[in-house]
Amino acid sequence: MGHAAAGLDDLTAFLARLTALLLRSSGEGAYSIERAVGTSAQAFEGQASVVLVPEAAVLSITAADGRSRTVCVHGFPEVFRLDQAAALKPFLADVKTGRLGVAEAIRRLARIEAAPPPYPWWLKFLGVLLFSLGFAPLVQPTWYEITTTAVLGAIAAALVVAAVHAPRLSKILPLVVSAVVSVVTIEVFAGDPAHGGPVLLMLPALFYFIPGDFLSASTTELAIGLITTGAIRLVYSIFLLVQLYLGVLMGIFVTGTPLNALFDTAARADLPKWALILGGIAFTAGTVLAFAIPPRFFGTLLVLVYATVGVQSLFTKLIRETGGTFVAAVVLAAAANLLDRNPALPPRLILILPGFFTLTVGSLGLRGLTALAGGYVEGFQDLQKLITIVTAIAIGLVVGMALTHARTTTRPTSPHAPSMSQRPP
Repeated sequence: MGHAAAGLDDLTAFLARLTALLLRSSGEGAYSIERAVGTSAQAFEGQASVVLVPEAAVLSITAADGRSRTVCVHGFPEVFRLDQAAALKPFLADVKTGRLGVAEAIRRLARIEAAPPPYPWWLKFLGVLLFSLGFAPLVQPTWYEITTTAVLGAIAAALVVAAVHAPRLSKILPLVVSAVVSVVTIEVFAGDPAHGGPVLLMLPALFYFIPGDFLSASTTELAIGLITTGAIRLVYSIFLLVQLYLGVLMGIFVTGTPLNALFDTAARADLPKWALILGGIAFTAGTVLAFAIPPRFFGTLLVLVYATVGVQSLFTKLIRETGGTFVAAVVLAAAANLLDRNPALPPRLILILPGFFTLTVGSLGLRGLTALAGGYVEGFQDLQKLITIVTAIAIGLVVGMALTHARTTTRPTSPHAPSMSQRPP
């Protein structure tokens, strides 16, 4: 089913809007944007090449009549509205197969952009809370950790919901949340060392803000040759970690607590196995609500969460933590690539996100920084482990993608291919 070639103005309007939305959904990495934009241009008998940085893109567009135009598009990367990423998958499939004219494509894309969040504020609040509670047993499998997280997670969730309507707060939200959580933890919950170190008590409530996804996405981009996007995203990830770190220190200073209180010792486990299983359900439900994922994908994501944790646990016993994390990342990426081929299932970003979070990358960075601030040499070990684990996950994701990469009939531009103006005729 074909359609008429698009004029330059319509093609430019469509591709610019599409690229901006793809940039905003690029928390997994920017490496798929160029292919999606190029394929969409070809569907309307045009061509497009893209020069990317994480928050912007320069598009060189050529219409079927040979006229060309260059435009710059901006879109800040985030992963908080994944309902739009889910809607983009069938939309792009329709564009690729020629089911839409360019005018209808622009209208559908505008509807995706203008769609309100799928959940009301109170479900987003519940989602962030469940996200924290589900992650708590992975930090310390104790009832005290669960109880502490219920309070601290509710505080963090309230600030997240408030920031939706307060743009100024959203700019410094990680700093504000970590400072408030730090003060409450030190004043209320960190009195007995037997319950674990203060940072371990804070981590589940702060995990929503820890940029583990950006850290691994940046490393993946560097691994496949997107040096600029990878380097910039890496710097931004470190900036977010530093915000969280400074917030924790502010709590220490406000309460007059000595820095050596930031010890990093875990409490003795007392949670039964069934609580850990329920934690996976709570974590997945929280991910769906907190990141605006359509509820029909819950079952698929839950299976991937359990599979990721199971593979990581099994292979950690066989080849230690780094090896187990690498194998889990390979399995997760391969499974997501294969499932992504089913049009009824969510796109790769959504499939990978919950399982990826269980690998707990970014928390190592925060633990390392705070342990160093407290004068503990173990902080260097956490930071070293952060670098090692991030690299293992990134390489594992690349390997999993490569093992299940489908051959396509179109020839998308690779990160190393010359631009349109450089290609030989």
